[in-house]
Amino acid sequence: MNSYSILPLSTIINDELQQKIDTKTKPPGSLGKLESLALQVGRIQNTLSPVLRNPSILVFAGDHGITEEGVSPFPQEVTAQMVLNFLQGGAAINVFCRQHSISLHVVDAGVKADFPENPDLVAAKIGRGTKNFAQQSAMSKAECEQAFSKGAELSRTLPEAECNVIGFGEMGIGNTSSAAALMQRLTGLPLEDCVGKGTGLDDSGLVRKREILQKALDLHKEIVEPQEVLATFGGFEIAMMVGAMLESAVLGRILLIDGFIATSAFLAASRLVPEIQQYAVFTHQSDERGHAAMLKYLDAEPLISLGMRLGEGTGAAVAYPLLQSAVAFLNEMASFESAGVSDRSDGE
Repeated sequence: MNSYSILPLSTIINDELQQKIDTKTKPPGSLGKLESLALQVGRIQNTLSPVLRNPSILVFAGDHGITEEGVSPFPQEVTAQMVLNFLQGGAAINVFCRQHSISLHVVDAGVKADFPENPDLVAAKIGRGTKNFAQQSAMSKAECEQAFSKGAELSRTLPEAECNVIGFGEMGIGNTSSAAALMQRLTGLPLEDCVGKGTGLDDSGLVRKREILQKALDLHKEIVEPQEVLATFGGFEIAMMVGAMLESAVLGRILLIDGFIATSAFLAASRLVPEIQQYAVFTHQSDERGHAAMLKYLDAEPLISLGMRLGEGTGAAVAYPLLQSAVAFLNEMASFESAGVSDRSDGE
């Protein structure tokens, strides 16, 4: 694996940032999560006057061999069909990125289909879908390394110059199964707390999905080291996200973490390099079962909870304006002194 040297955030500026936040014309803490978000953004950029530049979202797509077991009600072909929808600008992530002026890049990390050349598609295929991890490892160690490296490279080269805030999305039929297996093995939480209905399984389908994943976990019970866990249960799009997240933190960017799948990639990244968590903004709590427990395990507080469970990076795109609000109040809101307003220390 590449060596990712992620710098721990300096605490030197903390007191100055907190002082700036607390002396705005408001009661302390009255802007809630926006205050802690402003503090985090200021710490990441090591400045009292942070700026958000050229926001970007990378959407990684890949297919999963575990779909052979019937873990999804949708056929595998939907992955490729949705990639084409992204390229035509018709998906939810396209809409929200246009709305908030976020640049969008779609990456074929391992879709089991061939695409015509398209300027909006990044061809980075590691393989034509992973293998069925209910029978063998999803990918080889070499393939996992290749996905890491490619993700890191794309993190450096895809966003516009000076991009300092980046989000991560995904598309891949079967990837909630991959994420649930990763979550269980990396956290040790009960499997039933990790597995949800994905794209819409009924109750009997959910029971079958849990049974399949339990057998797969039992088959690979000796696998515990984080990178091996990722190679065994992950998807090419998830592994590529891990590399992109790690490299983005090395570059000092704010990381916008989306829902269940993206958080499973982040979970793996944080097990490899724990310092990455200081750079992460957990944008929303997905309605997919397991996400709330994963966030709790990471001691992460999501910005919003809207009952979303689409993926694609949609939670990151929808939550991005909250970062803008946090930075705007920190930079533009008057202080008690500048506004000539008495703060509570001036009175009784």
